[in-house]
Amino acid sequence: MKNWIAGAALAMAALTGSAYAEELGDYPERPLMLMVSYGAGGATDFQARIVTMTAGNEDALGMPMAIVNKPGAGGRVGWNWFATQAEPDGYTLGAYNIPHFIAQSIEGGVEYSADSFEPIANWGADPAVFVVGAESPFNSMDDVIAFAKENPGGLTFSGAGLFVGHHIAALQLEQAAGVKMAYIPNNAGGAGAMRAVIAGEVMGGVNNLSDAFRAQEAGNVKVLGVFDLERNDFLPDVPTLKEQGYDIDNASVNFRGVMVPKGTPQPIIDHLAATVPTMFENSRVQSRMKAGGSPMHIMTRDEVLEMWTARQETLEKLLAGL
Repeated sequence: MKNWIAGAALAMAALTGSAYAEELGDYPERPLMLMVSYGAGGATDFQARIVTMTAGNEDALGMPMAIVNKPGAGGRVGWNWFATQAEPDGYTLGAYNIPHFIAQSIEGGVEYSADSFEPIANWGADPAVFVVGAESPFNSMDDVIAFAKENPGGLTFSGAGLFVGHHIAALQLEQAAGVKMAYIPNNAGGAGAMRAVIAGEVMGGVNNLSDAFRAQEAGNVKVLGVFDLERNDFLPDVPTLKEQGYDIDNASVNFRGVMVPKGTPQPIIDHLAATVPTMFENSRVQSRMKAGGSPMHIMTRDEVLEMWTARQETLEKLLAGL
């Protein structure tokens, strides 16, 4: 009896595998597209172009992956399109940013939530940092907060949009320091927000560590604090906000990865989930990311699903409090 059951189980597994292989077919048969909800030159776009550069390799997807930018409204334009118009055919992928799209769905006014998408894999975790221009008189977060206390609402600082990681970090800073500052979302995303700091259009900014790393290397900005629980290896001399006396956790850390629209066939999801992390692990990809000051944090589909659920719970509590 036991032998019969075992044989039946093996036969069923073989049939299931054959059905999956038949549904998968020769996928992918043509180039793929990765939609990025931010403009060219920002951290998400910069990193997406690196982590997809080996997609055409035979040990990866065997087909190249093109980046298509759909920026606007802190990512809302791109993710609304992805949730409502993107074909769930396995050829239309999207880059996600957490906490961005989850926080935006909690606040409302968008056509997506975590249930609108299927994660594939995570490539990075990019903390927010506070930056000021290279010639700024501010040399520490205490300098920034002292000015903000003396000039309520008078300290202008930029970020990539509303209810993105930058904005969440800004809200946390105002709450932890007991000050009111003027957060100015930039329609051009992180790249535009950084340009505003460098040009002196604002007094400071909350931006991605990876963008700030490159800007500081070029001598354009000073990085005064990291919105994370620990210092970052790319900026080991920059203390966290918590080290500087401000009770701020890592809720604003920007996780980035690849997803597909809901309704994408499961065999395609499984194939991508098995293959895409190997693209991120490629030595050329990792060296390019390191050279660009871009922290990597590779996670599988199952790990990302757990992370999305945990961030949803954290952000619902955080945003209710803020």
